[in-house]
Amino acid sequence: MPNHGSEAPSGELDWLPYPESAAQRTRWITRLRPERALTNFEQPVAMFVENERNATGQIEPVLTVILTSRECGWHCLMCDLWKHTATSTPPVGSIPSQIEHALLQFPGIKSIKLYNSGSFFDPKAIAPQEDRRIAELLNGFSRVIVESHPRLVGERARRFRDQLAGQLEIAVGLETVDEPTLEKLNKRVTLADFEKMALWMQAERIDLRTFIVVRAPFQTEESGASWACRSIDFAFDNLGATVASLIPTRGGNGALEALSQQGLFSPPRLETLEAVTAYGVQRGGGRVFADLWNLDSLAVCPACFPARRNRLEIINHTQRIPEGIPCSHCSLPSS
Repeated sequence: MPNHGSEAPSGELDWLPYPESAAQRTRWITRLRPERALTNFEQPVAMFVENERNATGQIEPVLTVILTSRECGWHCLMCDLWKHTATSTPPVGSIPSQIEHALLQFPGIKSIKLYNSGSFFDPKAIAPQEDRRIAELLNGFSRVIVESHPRLVGERARRFRDQLAGQLEIAVGLETVDEPTLEKLNKRVTLADFEKMALWMQAERIDLRTFIVVRAPFQTEESGASWACRSIDFAFDNLGATVASLIPTRGGNGALEALSQQGLFSPPRLETLEAVTAYGVQRGGGRVFADLWNLDSLAVCPACFPARRNRLEIINHTQRIPEGIPCSHCSLPSS
């Protein structure tokens, strides 16, 4: 399926400075994209089970379903989730059908994440009239986690909460509290918007999970670590979040490769992710999880990487910091 990436080779644009206006930024971001994957509304993009520590300290299986849906309309600078989305709205009935398909494959699980590479409450991605049927399918779950842009969290979320048998949790991309950088990410949201959303969610008894990027574009290794730590503080202290999920910023969407060539982006080092995770766990206030997906892309030492990945998984499950991993090959002990 052709996409904006076919309009101009990335080499023609990667030397251009990052634009100042939102409209220009969106064009710059989308024209640098590689090809979009083929999508099929009849089945989810992916479905899998992962173990996660819950609010009571128990390790429980969580079913994650990546729904095939329409692309998010915000076009954030670092996002590559659009690769497995469509350019049209899913046909009526297709989203519940995808969920039903996943539930047949993984019965008996009590917590579920329904992620759609965008916003669950975007009417162009998931039609509001589908919510009741979706809630019926989720009657057996004690916790339902969906994702959304802050600007779409409102009355529809309240209605969906009322239709569910279990607890609703909404995951939002806080990204960074470095406000000049947040503005450049093309997310078109402010820290005040996050605080307003969080107050509303607290009043409505809806739990909040936050995604925080470790070393956003335009940040150095040192400032990226510092801002990620400050973002954890903001998530727990200002927003009342129950979870801070730390996501190392990775390339692969075209735009970040262009910024990399201009010296404006590099992915974080593994030890930076380790240090930020340790900070968040030790400060307390909520659960802190390091995102382990594609973690090997941050590895520089094959000798110690498996042990360091395992250590991060232990931290995720225990919320305790074990001893670092000494390595005679790279001489970089984990934090």
